[in-house]
Amino acid sequence: MPARREVLKLMGLAAVLAATRPWPATAAGGFAVMHSEAEWRSLLSPAQFAVLREHETETAGSSPLAHEFRPGIYACAGCDQPLYDAATKFDSGTGWPSFTAPIAGAIGTSRDRTLLIFTRTEVHCSRCGGHLGHVFPDGPPPTGQRYCMNGVALLFHPASATG
Repeated sequence: MPARREVLKLMGLAAVLAATRPWPATAAGGFAVMHSEAEWRSLLSPAQFAVLREHETETAGSSPLAHEFRPGIYACAGCDQPLYDAATKFDSGTGWPSFTAPIAGAIGTSRDRTLLIFTRTEVHCSRCGGHLGHVFPDGPPPTGQRYCMNGVALLFHPASATG
């Protein structure tokens, strides 16, 4: 029987591995939309690939979507899954498109420990696993959340004029 110290070491290692995993997989071991790296590179622009697949961050203020406030839906640039209703968008003053809440079931989150001084919550698309941005607890009512997204990771679909 292993000593208590060994069991605690294993539990600690398991916790670290779980916390540093880039994103959770579905029960089948992946996401509903999956491609090889070469396929993702052919489907996405270089900037989209860097953000969605390599967890990069676009420069603040570089996305035209930060200034888009028409009614519509913001979708994942990797798989076109609807993520945010424009009614939840607000100007956070950060230079990135920001929302108070996602569409139910559209996103997943995981711990992002890339910064040494604090842990952030990473946001990814629940359909393809693409990195979208981060969520912070400093947003406006009604949720108090600020879903700070990379504009290059999003597609905007304006609401139709007729419906």
